[in-house]
Amino acid sequence: MINISQTSAFPVEDTLFTFALASEAADIFTEYSPLICGIGKVNATYGLMTAIQQKRPSLIVNLGSAGSNHYKKGEVVCCTKFVQRDMDVRGLGFEQYETPLSGLPPVLEYGLRMEGLPETICGTGDNFEMAHAETIYQIVDMEAYALALVAMKENIPFLCLKYISDGADDNAAEDWTVQVHQAAVAFGNTLKLVKNDIPVL
Repeated sequence: MINISQTSAFPVEDTLFTFALASEAADIFTEYSPLICGIGKVNATYGLMTAIQQKRPSLIVNLGSAGSNHYKKGEVVCCTKFVQRDMDVRGLGFEQYETPLSGLPPVLEYGLRMEGLPETICGTGDNFEMAHAETIYQIVDMEAYALALVAMKENIPFLCLKYISDGADDNAAEDWTVQVHQAAVAFGNTLKLVKNDIPVL
């Protein structure tokens, strides 16, 4: 079972784990047939929609690395709100981050809260941010907003956990390369998953 809180749990066999990269899943999640959707919002949307058409899950769990100058490297956080940080149509009179004519607010609220983890807002965009200065979101990634939006439109519960791999600063690329392989172990610990009947330590 995937235990979100004392009153909320989902069968692991009906859970779809989504990652951008196989390196973020490693061999810890192999037995759960994770969706490796690729990098960016378009790949994430296409991959998740295709997976839902093949087998509708009871829970979608997005796991991946993220940059932040707010949290420490190696920390796991829970994202419950999402911003499309590269959506900017202010020139036509819309708010920054608002998708025109979508009926959605700039901050999308769709994510389960997991007990024991910091709750945060994720800024998603199709660029690797290395000068994070925005305050409306505390972490940055490249897929979560798209996955959350699909889950919301399909009315499927969505859990998003991110492993802080870098500071979204000048050292982000180097830090990400070093830290990303540790993400799967951190997620295995957080979700209390077992592999070959041995608890992930």
